[in-house]
Amino acid sequence: MADVLSDPESIHFSVGILGISGGSLLLLVNSYSSSSDTPLIPNTALGIELLIIAALLVYVGVRRIVSHTSICAILCLTVSALWSSSGLVHILAGEGIISVANGLRYAMVPGLAAFTLVLLIICIVAVLQRENILSFISLAICLACAHQIAGLTNLKFCQSANAACYLLVCFVAAYFGSGRLLFCITQGKIQLPGTGLPNRTDLLHGQEVNDVAAVGLAMNLLSASVLACPLLGVVPQLFLGHVPWLWTAGVFQLGVCILSYRAMDTLGATFYGFTAILKFSEGYTALVTDLRGQEPYSPVPFPTVFSVLFFVLALFTCHRSVVDGFYQLFFVAYCIAIAAQPRGFFQGGTQGVQAAIFVASAIALLVTLYNNRSQKKIPTGEGVIKNLLSNSSMFKLRTQDKHLYAPYLGYSKYADAEVLGHGCSVLAAFAITASAANQDPLAVLILPWVVAAGGLLQLVCGSVAFARGKTLESTAFILYGVMWTVWGLTRFGGLYGDFRGFHLAVGIISLMLFNIIVTVGALFLNKVWFIYALSFKLILISFLLDAVAALPYGYDIGVTIIFGLISFYFFLANLFNCTFHSPQLPLGDPLIKMSGFGGGRNLCHHLPARKATSVQQIADIMKNGGICGMPTDTVYVLVAACNRPEAVEKAYKVKKQAQERPMSLWISSIKQLEPVRQQINPMLWDLMEAAWPSSISLVIPRAPWMDFFGLGDSSKYIGTPQSIAIRNPDCTIATHLISLVGPIAVTSANPTGEADTTHHNQVYAKLGDKVNGVLCDGPSPENIASTVVDCTKIENGQIGFFRVGLIPKSKVRSIPNQKALLFCAVLNQPVPAMALSTMDLSQNSNEDDAFSHVFGGQAWHIMTLIRAIIKHIQNK
Repeated sequence: MADVLSDPESIHFSVGILGISGGSLLLLVNSYSSSSDTPLIPNTALGIELLIIAALLVYVGVRRIVSHTSICAILCLTVSALWSSSGLVHILAGEGIISVANGLRYAMVPGLAAFTLVLLIICIVAVLQRENILSFISLAICLACAHQIAGLTNLKFCQSANAACYLLVCFVAAYFGSGRLLFCITQGKIQLPGTGLPNRTDLLHGQEVNDVAAVGLAMNLLSASVLACPLLGVVPQLFLGHVPWLWTAGVFQLGVCILSYRAMDTLGATFYGFTAILKFSEGYTALVTDLRGQEPYSPVPFPTVFSVLFFVLALFTCHRSVVDGFYQLFFVAYCIAIAAQPRGFFQGGTQGVQAAIFVASAIALLVTLYNNRSQKKIPTGEGVIKNLLSNSSMFKLRTQDKHLYAPYLGYSKYADAEVLGHGCSVLAAFAITASAANQDPLAVLILPWVVAAGGLLQLVCGSVAFARGKTLESTAFILYGVMWTVWGLTRFGGLYGDFRGFHLAVGIISLMLFNIIVTVGALFLNKVWFIYALSFKLILISFLLDAVAALPYGYDIGVTIIFGLISFYFFLANLFNCTFHSPQLPLGDPLIKMSGFGGGRNLCHHLPARKATSVQQIADIMKNGGICGMPTDTVYVLVAACNRPEAVEKAYKVKKQAQERPMSLWISSIKQLEPVRQQINPMLWDLMEAAWPSSISLVIPRAPWMDFFGLGDSSKYIGTPQSIAIRNPDCTIATHLISLVGPIAVTSANPTGEADTTHHNQVYAKLGDKVNGVLCDGPSPENIASTVVDCTKIENGQIGFFRVGLIPKSKVRSIPNQKALLFCAVLNQPVPAMALSTMDLSQNSNEDDAFSHVFGGQAWHIMTLIRAIIKHIQNK
């Protein structure tokens, strides 16, 4: 057993396991000490305590998901959903909202049945992956849920069985969690027996998977269980006691949606955003049934349009996995069933589809959990569509990597959310085409569609867009989300009669003013965005006319349909364009173009640095006199080919280079200096061989050999009249490019006086359309510049430092000393103690000093002989 987790991850692991132990202890004591008449812990208190522990497990689960250690994360999130839902049900029982006898039983059974199956699946996968402790905890809680279902009929059986299961969980989790915490606190010095973790480094790194998708599948299984139980006769009907399970599933799927964006899975995020809408609507239906005494019905337009969106999403998901696309078709059938039966959630057709979704979700959960943690995969049809289209001349798929969703500015950890945002606009628009007429507005399924889809999900999309630096899109989504929420609550929440008139009109006018700003900004983005913002303006006008009772007949329906169709085109175009490289659905050029960032977007080539073809294309641009941005082992730099003097001059002027920070010369390896080796000091040559490739720049005396690289008159832009800085970077991408182009002139990719550039999008943002191409490699591996060493007096045995960057002084000074020891070993000579002591103590220690201590006055001749011996050995 080998431990591979860092300290913060170990702490989260320990806290999660100890949290499960604490919750188990709470349920253990309650089950063991409660009587058939009076529970030890009142239902309300028990529910609140479970909610507190569930919140702790959510925190741990999210942190573990981010670390791609999914079994522990999935277990924590699953148990959190179980205890938060059941805690809410206990609060409802404690407050007398549902009866403690039959009401509690009917409310608990569907949710417990779902979690029994989910925990059993987690246990099976944990066993297959040799996660023994997690599999034991999963199995014990699974058995506790099963016994609790049986015990809802026989309380005595429930007490003994639950107490036994949670007792095992409590002891095992407490021992294991404490052992891991002790291991972390003592930094590995103390490890209790049996508390080690399996070595899973081969599975934790290098995988582009969406770990949190398993939680979304579990929540689909939960809601399916709740809706299928009435059909199977397990419970009489859907009622208020089921709302906690359904809305908990909806909240967790919102979290899954956000974390899927973080995993760069925009298709998965869109799917779970859509299913979250369904969960909120199902819970709303159960709530209104008890409050109003009538079963709400769903107007036809919304579920019909929803089925179309699910179908389109399923088609595009098939190119990633055929099984995932097929799974999403179940929700197409579900939406069709809702449209076919007005009282959908209460009728057999819809509940029958949910029973099928229950089975499909269980299978999908097992496959997803196993494939995310195993090198041997269960076939899901990945790459089938890609292989079919590989020979197609018409359709060319995009590479699904992190560069596909690169933000405009800086570094974002989230994928693009526009697909979901525009899909929600479609749903909200077609939801309000249905009218409540003279019926109770709460009994018509319009309010949840508008508030959940148009409001809540739009706010999520706006937040993600803001994190990506898409200011206009973020503003639009948040503004429209606020508008849909306010309008839905007032118009369809039973408040419209009280607020209709001047006060409502003033609020709508203020939102119209904000939308004018969005519309004007869209002029600089593209034509479709402008039409999208303008059509929403028409909807706001219809809201205003309705508020003052001056709405022409049919105007509101017409403009909402127009807005819905434009939103659908946007939804389809974003899906299509992020899936296919060609053809593309056009979004149109900006109606107003500006110079700089907006106007020059198409002039700069953004190419993924990890592709050899991209590096070759950038090399061709540089050979033709272009200047480009490039990643290195430190920060991003601006480069030009030395044999193109006009490009070097252009780079210097674009940067507005300050005289105190001149450009430097970079090479791919020291072999590029072989033709001019006779002009370079031998000691300097040895230092170059020892120090490179690395993040060390050497400032050396200026010499005529620079003319060899074709700099011409542009050599005045590199270095000073007395010296130049030269470097061989420790970066595969950079050295490959320099090998293709030849030595290059380099400067930092930021205007003088500004902070270093640490992301490829910052290159374009800071230098505008003045660069001809950028090699995109995401965030810089280091945010510190290179170390600049003064070697102008190296012939005297002295080096200094102009700047201490990534490489510390001590490491630079040790380089020549290490070579001295190597030379001693080659000649089989002992190293005197005086030499060993002086080499590390002298600030200006150098090779010549070290050899003087070892060999006396003939050091330089011996060094020359050693070089010849080493070269002979290498050639041999």
